[in-house]
Amino acid sequence: MLALVASVCLVLPSGASIVDAFREPECERCAGNRGIEYAVVAGAPVVSGLRGSITFAGRVARRNYVVVRAAADSRVRVTYGGLATVSVARGDVLRTGDVLGTAGAMLHVGMRVGEAYVDPGGGWVRAAPHDAAARPRYRVTLGTVPSEACAR
Repeated sequence: MLALVASVCLVLPSGASIVDAFREPECERCAGNRGIEYAVVAGAPVVSGLRGSITFAGRVARRNYVVVRAAADSRVRVTYGGLATVSVARGDVLRTGDVLGTAGAMLHVGMRVGEAYVDPGGGWVRAAPHDAAARPRYRVTLGTVPSEACAR
């Protein structure tokens, strides 16, 4: 059976240095970095890199987080962590570029498809045809607005 593959466009911060890249853990509870850590200007606006809805906005271990579920594919969730302030609430509907809050000294951007963490900076595609599980494709652009590639 062929499964439908959705496309999700994710815009990542521009002008920010990556200080800790994605490192896939060897097991569910093993060490790794389940996202990308950026050095950003504290107080700068943090914007949503995709269209979707807020599934979580709050504190975890004394850090502010916002989780956005992609409108294009509900299996895809993008997490923004290390925010100094949060200006959205659970249930809010977002467009790409809508402000989520302001940055702390570091910004974490993580991405999950279902329960699997994936590299938000990598443009991975669906599994081989023999694998029945379809995975969404996504295009990554740098900047605060989607490129023309994301409009397709």
